[in-house]
Amino acid sequence: MAEFLDYFRKERLPHIWCPGCGHGTVTGALVRAIDRLGLDKNNIVLVSGIGCSSRAVGYLDFDTLHTAHGRALAFATGIKHASPNLKVIVMTGDGDCTAIGGNHFIHAARRNIDITTIVMNNSIYGMTSGQYSPTTPHGMLATTAPYGNVEYDFDVCGLAKAAGASYVARATSYHVTLLIDLIEKALQNKGFSVVEALTQCPTYFGRKNKLGGAVETLNWIKDRTVNVKAAAALSPDKLEGKLLIGELYSGQRPEYTASYGEMTAKVQRTYNDYKGGNRGCELNSD
Repeated sequence: MAEFLDYFRKERLPHIWCPGCGHGTVTGALVRAIDRLGLDKNNIVLVSGIGCSSRAVGYLDFDTLHTAHGRALAFATGIKHASPNLKVIVMTGDGDCTAIGGNHFIHAARRNIDITTIVMNNSIYGMTSGQYSPTTPHGMLATTAPYGNVEYDFDVCGLAKAAGASYVARATSYHVTLLIDLIEKALQNKGFSVVEALTQCPTYFGRKNKLGGAVETLNWIKDRTVNVKAAAALSPDKLEGKLLIGELYSGQRPEYTASYGEMTAKVQRTYNDYKGGNRGCELNSD
């Protein structure tokens, strides 16, 4: 345990998350994945937006950036552009990432920029008193949905894959070993990686929906999931209402900053040729 404390700003502890919140578990999973890979924390930048999940970067002893609501991926994109050799990790929540930050999420995936994004999905806005979020399941209760949420929730992983992410996975704060493994794989992917971590919010989501305390809410999440490997042998009726966990997609395509660097070098070579007297060249030539 002592070696893992080296990844934390000990003077900032204990944390201010509610008792039973799953965000600490996800933060611990990230630290363990980083440690397992032997990554140099001086070459890592952690970025967050606003929300309960975004408090995580304040506790971690890395170069960190706590940004505006929904804009974590925009800031992270700037960091990756400026210093492509850095490992950039975004820690965000379901509201921060898929509501106000939804457009940034889609386009970061479309570009396949080399950023690892961990979406802590507790299905509610926890920091601002329990309003429903884009991932609050249909019919569930929230402060702003006292009679049940009439909207249908985003499939965060489905959205990421459809938009172009090259690595997509999902786990829960119950399946911690799986979560660590998936984050480790995401950190090794050269492209936009998304790991959705389903986490419990007993204070608002659990209480509003009369699920019980932290343990009961965590068990509710566990019971809604099935591993993608086991799902292959199950009938459609057994999978109805279930969320798949595990590695959901892994593919390779050009990474954005690498492609951008190649284009910049090509333009520079063409310009140098032009300056050197090769007036017949075109700026868009090979």
